[in-house]
Amino acid sequence: MPKKFGDLIYTPETASGEAISKVETHTPRIEAPDSVKAGEPFYVKIYVGPHPNTLQHSIRWIEVYFEEEGRPFNPVMLSRIHLEPELVEPEVTLKLVLKKSGVIYALEYCNLHGVWEGRKQVKVQ
Repeated sequence: MPKKFGDLIYTPETASGEAISKVETHTPRIEAPDSVKAGEPFYVKIYVGPHPNTLQHSIRWIEVYFEEEGRPFNPVMLSRIHLEPELVEPEVTLKLVLKKSGVIYALEYCNLHGVWEGRKQVKVQ
C-alpha cells in the first residue's frame, strides 16, 4: 500500500537516517509573536537555511498554512511562493490578521531532499 503524502513530509521529530543531518538546513523557521491581538496585523517571517541556492540544489517553494482553532475544515492555505534558483533566497515575510488562535505551518520543498515542515503556535487575545 502506498504511503500517505503526510508520511513523506520531514519534520525535526520524524527525521531519521540520513535526513537527521538535514534538519537544521531544511526545516522552515517561523518568526512570529507568541500572541497577538484579534484583528490586529502582524508580520511573520519564514526562512530556510543556510542552504545552497543553485540549479542543482535549492529550495523551490514555500507554502504557508494556518490551522485555526474551532474551524471545521483545516488548514487554510495562506500563501505559496515559487523560488527561482540563484535569483531568490528562501525567505518570505507575510502580514497576517488573525481572529482566532491556531498554528502556522510552513512547508518547503528542496529539489534534492524533499518536503520539510516547520510550525509555530500563535495565541489570539
